[in-house]
Amino acid sequence: MADVTIRGAGIFGLSIAWACLSRGAKVRVVDPFGPGAGSSGGVVGALAPHVPENWNSKKAFQFDSLIMAEGFWQGVEAAGGVSSGYGRTGRLQPIADDHALELAQGRAGTAADLWQGHATWQVIPATEAGDWAPHSPSGFLIRDTLTARMHPRRACAALVAAITAKGAEIVTEAADEGRTLWATGITDLEAISAIRPRMFGAGVKGQGASLKVDMDLTAAPQLFADTVHIVPHADGTVAIGSTSERDYGDPKSTDEQLDAVIDRAIAAVPALQGAEVIDRWAGVRPRSRSRAPVLGEHPIHQGQLIANGGFKIGFGMAPKVAEVMADLILNDVDQIPDDFRPEASF
Repeated sequence: MADVTIRGAGIFGLSIAWACLSRGAKVRVVDPFGPGAGSSGGVVGALAPHVPENWNSKKAFQFDSLIMAEGFWQGVEAAGGVSSGYGRTGRLQPIADDHALELAQGRAGTAADLWQGHATWQVIPATEAGDWAPHSPSGFLIRDTLTARMHPRRACAALVAAITAKGAEIVTEAADEGRTLWATGITDLEAISAIRPRMFGAGVKGQGASLKVDMDLTAAPQLFADTVHIVPHADGTVAIGSTSERDYGDPKSTDEQLDAVIDRAIAAVPALQGAEVIDRWAGVRPRSRSRAPVLGEHPIHQGQLIANGGFKIGFGMAPKVAEVMADLILNDVDQIPDDFRPEASF
């Protein structure tokens, strides 16, 4: 008999399952499509913080989660013996002009306060970055040490290995047992929206690619230039993404919109010239009306819980989401920010 049934084997469902198992609960994960079959099976994996200013509960929650991430993934990898691809390698961003330079320099001060000494935000001359850097019109770059990378598919595989090593099941169908939590992405957002007077949430398609680059970038920082994330992974590939498409036909097809993203990345980063595209990916990410994760009591399944809406930030939020939801599921301790509750998206 399971203490907890989790419906959905994406990053939120698997992370919450792991947190509950780590506290001694018996857990069953149910997903008809298998682990990481939806948007959690992507390629990009940029765990990038929000800008350190205008602080709010969402930014604070994400900050806590990014700081927790190293210990979280070390525990997962130790239990299952599978690498997640996690690395806190930092990030470089170009600075466009004098106005942007002034803003970036100001944010160095707010980061010192808001990031509590755990990470830094600096403005550096572009010449300090070496060959792996984006072109910067101002001659300066932002370098932060809070940004981390994650290989989404490897992270899901690492969680599956850790969960099964703890003796839990991941199955395609099963009845509810114990407390039930829904982490089923766009399927659930659409079901809730269908019975609400206003849209509760919807899917936003994203396209990304993996490149093979003739450089050793396994410990290199990720780059963010011309709205494109460029993420060197531990396996030697470089991921690029992504699009944000509210209107789309085939959710899994890639097209000229991805070509444009790749072109922008190559134009921004000279080191990508001649890189080979080795994988193209598309999927639909769950976006709540509030744009924040949706955590708490399920709006339509009475007595059950929801963890959804990890749009673009799901992997970065996952360690803290897992902790907060395990507290609620197992101990009835509710530490969910008001902005994350389902009511915020009604």
